[in-house]
Amino acid sequence: MAERAAREGTSCTALVERLIQEGVDQLDHPGIVFRGPMNNRRAVLAAGPAVWEVVARLRELDGPVERRIAVLSAKSDLNAGRIRVAVAYARAHGPEILDRIMRNRQAAEAFHRARVSRAAAVARPGALDGPVHS
Repeated sequence: MAERAAREGTSCTALVERLIQEGVDQLDHPGIVFRGPMNNRRAVLAAGPAVWEVVARLRELDGPVERRIAVLSAKSDLNAGRIRVAVAYARAHGPEILDRIMRNRQAAEAFHRARVSRAAAVARPGALDGPVHS
């Protein structure tokens, strides 16, 4: 236990508390498991995507929840039952899931801005002149 806690960069107590909470969440939400290091744990569907990804896709669709679930199921390899498991977990852990969605959106936007900025720099006259470094 101490070796695992050290690898995770945490205390034995914090590791045990996390494992207990995740175990309770898994009992409350069958089909949910947890992945990632201690500082970036996320709820995911067993052998599937992260809960926040499922919820983010549902939020992109219009209509009542059941209709959105049906549409997402038809457009993905997730059956409606698995999507409902993700929705149930998200309802119980709303702030955590919404925070993950927001952080992912911000990271995607920052990546896009950096890509546009690099493309603009390369497009400037003379941008490619000068010595080439490898």
